[in-house]
Amino acid sequence: MKAHLHQMDRRRFLLTSAAAAALPSLGAVAQASAPGEAVSATLKLHPGGAGPRIPGNFIGLSYETNELVDPSFFSPGNTGLIEQFRSLSPHGVLRIGGNTSDVGYWKPTPATKPPMTPTRKVPFGEPSSNLSFPITPEAIQNLHGFLRATGWTCIYGINLGSNTPRRAADEATYVAQVLGFTQQHGKLEYFQLGNEPDLFGHHVRDPKTWSPELYMDQWLAEADAIRAVLPSARFGLPDTAGNPDWYAAVVNRLLSLSDAPQVAALTHHYYIGGPPSNPKMNIDFILAPNARVAELAKDIAAAAARLSSGKNTSVPYRMTEGNTCYRGGKPGVSDVYASALWAADYLLDLACRGYAGANLHGGTGKFVGNSLGGHLPGDDLLQPTAAALHPHPFYTPIARIGDHYVAEPVAYGMLFAGHFAGTTAFPVDFNPGPVNATAYAATLPTGQHLVAIINKDRTRALDIDLPFYRQGPTLTAASLSSSHVQLRTPATNQKLSTVPPSTAVLLYASRSEPSPSASKPATKSEG
Repeated sequence: MKAHLHQMDRRRFLLTSAAAAALPSLGAVAQASAPGEAVSATLKLHPGGAGPRIPGNFIGLSYETNELVDPSFFSPGNTGLIEQFRSLSPHGVLRIGGNTSDVGYWKPTPATKPPMTPTRKVPFGEPSSNLSFPITPEAIQNLHGFLRATGWTCIYGINLGSNTPRRAADEATYVAQVLGFTQQHGKLEYFQLGNEPDLFGHHVRDPKTWSPELYMDQWLAEADAIRAVLPSARFGLPDTAGNPDWYAAVVNRLLSLSDAPQVAALTHHYYIGGPPSNPKMNIDFILAPNARVAELAKDIAAAAARLSSGKNTSVPYRMTEGNTCYRGGKPGVSDVYASALWAADYLLDLACRGYAGANLHGGTGKFVGNSLGGHLPGDDLLQPTAAALHPHPFYTPIARIGDHYVAEPVAYGMLFAGHFAGTTAFPVDFNPGPVNATAYAATLPTGQHLVAIINKDRTRALDIDLPFYRQGPTLTAASLSSSHVQLRTPATNQKLSTVPPSTAVLLYASRSEPSPSASKPATKSEG
């Protein structure tokens, strides 16, 4: 791996250095991209319209619980990883869970023995029951130091697949004692019990009897054991792979209880598709509009509204694990510039649909491989000599290359979307014609308006006239398949007339922007 370190470093930049670079002009980028004929687009803003407030900690990362086997990974001494987290977001949320969360066990003392786990045939793509690994107090203490150093908080997953309520309660008590809940100015957002329980019938439960109702029986047994010793415990659920039928069953059960556990969030996962061997999983597919995003948002928003009915506060909802291609990502798709454009668009789409946040999955190749039965399927698509030139896993936002941590393309899309953290979204009317493009808008805490235009089209540019806006950070690369991504800020105040193909741009309103109450729209494309 070290033999390729220099080559890997040359093709990537740290987020901090990329964000600080100066962009000559969009015209220069457009010329380099050799776009086809530009298409006129119209964009009207409605800053007086109601929109969700996007939390300051909207941006998040998801890692396998198996990473805790190495207490030095999430620790205050891992300065390279800390630098990347802080560059990505000053106030993000780290989710610890994944497939391996249901085979780990709490080991409070060196003498603690692992639980008895039944030997079972595990299907392809799932962690082996033989993986059973310890989580130690040292790992939790170091995790606390890591969170303090990054400014991030944590969603902590606890084993539901092969655990007992007593062990779960012991682990939760220690984690809460060390991290402290965020409502008490600590670092722990909430617990999640089990990972993708809607798929338990494939690998840890009897598929003939497994159901949302049986899940809730087992979830409540574990949650109540935790609450018995930790009354302030908060939980996120059901953390499904995206099965909407589970929301109704979960909410129905919770509403039927006179003393239900405190639900901090409803959660689900989202991967565009997969596996890596699927030829459909290509750049054009991940950049195409996907109706499933809106369907999932509609289902979970409705479930959260039902659960919030009659309460003084609303139950938020969050996408806690997702990325481009499931089972570790696909080389040439998940680790190139196209994934940055996808991430920028997907995260802003969720933010404007009212999500409290999103956690894109990644981590160390070994541990993501463990979560998939010990192997990254994407490697089967590469020659051995080429495999070392890609991040492992392929979709990870932050890769470990030798002794260094580097930002992968998807992280640049996250950083782009992160500019909307702490803003209040408002509606837009955007018509890009035949061009594959999207637009989002929000109001900064200062009252200034912010607009994002994401042109995912391979060949067509967008002509748009926004006279009262200046160009901000711009996401671009030599091609959609490039592993070298740039997120740059113009050296001077520049107006925007054209958004080149495969480019995302942020625009900030100038002080001369007309008042929303003016007779004509705040922004208008004249074609």
